[in-house]
Amino acid sequence: MTEMNVSGPPVEAPEEEKSAAVLTFPLKKDPEPTSAPEPKFVPAAATASPPGEVKAGEWEAELPDPEDPEAEGLTEGADVDPPREVYPPSISEWMEARDKARQPVLPDWVKLPDQRKAVRKWAVRHYSTMLGYHALRLPCVYTPKLLAYSPRGAWRWSSAVGRWVFDAEGRALRLASVLDEDAGTYLKLSRQRDNRVRMRSVIASVASLVGLTVALLLWVMAPTWVLALALTTLTTGLGLAGAPADRPLIDRAKVTFRKRKLSSDIVIRAHEVAKLTDKSQTIAFPRPIGRDGDGWRVVVDLPYGKTFEDSVKAHARLASGMDIAPTQLFMDKDETSGRRVSYWIADRDPLAVPSGKSPLLGATRVDFWKPFPWGVDERGNPVMATMLWLSLLVGAVPRQGKTFSARTIALAAALDPYVRLIVFDGKASPDWRSFTKVAHRIGFGIVPRDGFDPVMHLVDALMELKADVEDRYHRLSELPLHICPEGKLTPEISRDKKLNMPLTLVVVDEVQEYLQHPTHGKTILDLLVYLARVAPAVGVSVMNSTQKPDDTACPSVLRDQHQARFSLRVGSYHVSEVVLGAGSYGEGLDASKLLKSHKGVGLLKGMSDDSGIVRTYLATGRDAETILARARALREAEGTLTGDAAGEESTSRGADAVLDDVAVVLGRSEDKVWSETVVDRLAEYNEAVYGQWAQLEGRAKADQLAAALKPYGITTGQVWGKTENGKGANRRGIERQHILDAITQRNKKRGDS
Repeated sequence: MTEMNVSGPPVEAPEEEKSAAVLTFPLKKDPEPTSAPEPKFVPAAATASPPGEVKAGEWEAELPDPEDPEAEGLTEGADVDPPREVYPPSISEWMEARDKARQPVLPDWVKLPDQRKAVRKWAVRHYSTMLGYHALRLPCVYTPKLLAYSPRGAWRWSSAVGRWVFDAEGRALRLASVLDEDAGTYLKLSRQRDNRVRMRSVIASVASLVGLTVALLLWVMAPTWVLALALTTLTTGLGLAGAPADRPLIDRAKVTFRKRKLSSDIVIRAHEVAKLTDKSQTIAFPRPIGRDGDGWRVVVDLPYGKTFEDSVKAHARLASGMDIAPTQLFMDKDETSGRRVSYWIADRDPLAVPSGKSPLLGATRVDFWKPFPWGVDERGNPVMATMLWLSLLVGAVPRQGKTFSARTIALAAALDPYVRLIVFDGKASPDWRSFTKVAHRIGFGIVPRDGFDPVMHLVDALMELKADVEDRYHRLSELPLHICPEGKLTPEISRDKKLNMPLTLVVVDEVQEYLQHPTHGKTILDLLVYLARVAPAVGVSVMNSTQKPDDTACPSVLRDQHQARFSLRVGSYHVSEVVLGAGSYGEGLDASKLLKSHKGVGLLKGMSDDSGIVRTYLATGRDAETILARARALREAEGTLTGDAAGEESTSRGADAVLDDVAVVLGRSEDKVWSETVVDRLAEYNEAVYGQWAQLEGRAKADQLAAALKPYGITTGQVWGKTENGKGANRRGIERQHILDAITQRNKKRGDS
């Protein structure tokens, strides 16, 4: 919705605030009821706004022009009240809001043709399967069981008739009167038994006679099929009566899970054993317990003084009190009250149920500006993901689906031909190899092979991207208002090849391998911190994943720059807080409670206002091949295939290029040079590579150069020299001969190979 202000043209609210924005407009002081300008809603396509300001299908308010001197209440010098909220903005929206509160007369599957077709297919498939299942077992399983159980059933039936005829149910009372030596009671019970036996014997005799007569008539006069039906019915009845209680006669065609009705008594008992109540206070139910999907929804008010955090700490005891597994109990915080908690109790562990194949397999293309399917929550509802304006950190222990979860996002980006992909995998696994078809920059592992250094390629790609991000900020601020009205990236700008500012997704899997690199680790860390902090605002999103989210492998200075966090199973709640951020455990987010069987399941925080569980869709290696083949065809058709995927020559340098660069900046007559001086010369020689080094302080410059030369056996030591004012001083430096020896040794190894 658009907010109007008299001081200027309409300003579009940020995307995340649109849902909460209200329409305001200036009013004349003490206006008459009929003089207040009412907003008139017209389709945006019908307005004369410049391109880019209004999107088709949206609405904008048509208000009096502030510069029109004839507009009532807006003449120069007129008093204006502060903006006043007007709700509802239109009678149609008011009616639509109340229409949503009404329940539909018929469910969607009855009204919609495609839904009816789906239900019909399910019913045919379900009942045909059940019919075939039992039909196959009828002659070879059920019939032998009936014949085997029939004698036992006949005995049970005749025994029951005998007990009824001879009044077996009163025997205990008669024996009790004998033991009590109560002759009067015994005589009464005996007379009652004699009367019952006499009457029941007559009934049994008549019934037996009738039964034998009917059986004889059927045997003599009835057709064969009637006789067969009668024998089948008799055998079935006797077989069912003789079947053991622990061995049902008929097998179940459908496996059912343990499901019980949840009552208020069970919920109260659970809170008592969890010590969330006491004798003076118990829980209250602000609304009835009811079914919610494949589970129960329970909303309770805890006793005064108890909070949502208390229920989170008692999660395991609450599950035990309800006699369910901890993975079946989910909690939601109620913002209206600190002591109100909403529970969802699943009929079975929903996280152990696979979410299924990724819908991307059936997608022809994806608009990365819009949310795309990433998985489902614990109740099976779709979870839509978006990477716009944020960076994402994915963490988990090995073998829990971390790479597959991150790869699904990258596959969605690949299906948008206008999204540029930069993919690097620190462990050089096969999981990301297929992205060579579409990735602008791509690399695997940290070990140079065939003259190609993937680490240096990553450094070059990140430096190239940093320069692009800085350039985007300048160019967006200089674009005309009719193209870029807010100074922000738009879909139209990102898809304009002339402007060259596409949405970009940077994926670094097993980022700790690059951050711990002895030579370029610090440079990569600085570049990733910059991009995660600054780049999302201009359409460059960063997604890092790691199995070691500690400060040594993945420093907090990088983790804290990620607005969104996704944690699959981890070892402890401390590690869960490291991935999801401080305070997440108090919010009920603890990824350590996930089980080993919960592969691809994690806790998501920061991607939207809601935090919760995501069961990510599965895309296997073969699925990824299929999707990326389609993605490459899209990019070739749109002419957006660039970089490594297009076979363009890489500008990456070798890992040992620093030796050649240092040798170039050292003079022939300089035997020993301060490290600070060498770094400054390197920055002048190649600012794109060494510009970051030159921005460091004096001692930090020496440390950076020492770390870069250490892998080649070159150490720094005290070197005597003179400062700019001519004073002598001892500082850390290098010897030129050490550099030449290292280059000679390197060239010798290359010649031998």
